This record gives sequence, structure tokens and C-alpha cells, in this order.
Amino acid sequence: MNICMYGAASDAVDKAYLDAAYRLGQALARRGHGLVFGGGDTGLMGAAARGVSEGGGYLLGVAPAFFQKPGVLYQHCTEFCYTDTMRARKQLMEDRSDAFIMAPGGIGTFEEFFEILTLKQLGRHEKPIAVLNTRGYYAPLLAMLQSAADQGFLAAENLSLCAVHSEPEALLDWLEAAV
Repeated sequence: MNICMYGAASDAVDKAYLDAAYRLGQALARRGHGLVFGGGDTGLMGAAARGVSEGGGYLLGVAPAFFQKPGVLYQHCTEFCYTDTMRARKQLMEDRSDAFIMAPGGIGTFEEFFEILTLKQLGRHEKPIAVLNTRGYYAPLLAMLQSAADQGFLAAENLSLCAVHSEPEALLDWLEAAV
């Protein structure tokens, strides 16, 4: 199974987040899964990619060509696809993935997650989506979604369109069962 991970490109985060992403990458490789990711060399993307690479797993990087700058892209991918735009990048990542993980991240991660979640809510795909909630990072976001449901802005059943796990191994157990 190829699993897409959305996550931070920043290294300016607590090491616990990088370690969890690295463990996720190791677990993916150990379980025979490939990683589809945004191609970044740094942050949680780079940490997960190193975990997969060191475990001998399949690694597909996808990035717009304008990211081709020294130190930006991970150089040891099994396969790398360049796109013209960020929109094309997201489409290729969706097309090449069997499941999705949102690891801790910022604006880009949120945007990617909400698009894939919206597409699932609209019935455009049935692929499982999981949130890696390392150190409770997504607790405020999850509370916001619950509040939206409580106030009628979000159908309560849409809260079950993704699963939330704090540990990589438990998250992968859930994804494997969901596929």
C-alpha cells in the first residue's frame, strides 16, 4: 500500500515531532508500505523519508519544479515526480496513494488535509485518512471540528471520516484494517 503523508517541512520544531515522523517512516518500510510525500528534505517530511529509506522502503517524492533548489528536496527517493503547480502536486499525490496521514504541520499541511477530507466527504474517494496527533498537536483543531459539528456547521457523521492516533504503529494498524 502507498500511503501519503502530509507534514511540516520545518526543522524548527521540537525533536519529538521529528522522531515520531522518523518512526512512522521506519514502520512503513518494515510493514512493506510505500511513502508518497511532498519531496521535502527537512522537517517531518524529511524525517519520515529517512525512516523509509533506511528501512529499504519505496519512496515517491512529488514536488513542483520550482522547488528544485539546493537543500530543499530529498535526494534518495525511489521515484521523484515534478509537477508544474502545487495543485498538480496534490492531484498526483492523491492518485498515487491508497491512504492518507496528516502529521503535525502548518498551513500547507492543513490545506492538503482539508482538501482530501472534503473530497472524501463529497464521495470523491473512499481512501482512509488518519491524523498523527503527536504530543496532542491537533487537539485544538479537533476541538474546532467538534465545535463546528456542535453548532451545525459540520454534519456530526463527518467527524468519523478520519481516525486520530498519537502513535505511528497504532495509526498504521488502523490504516491497514481500514484498507
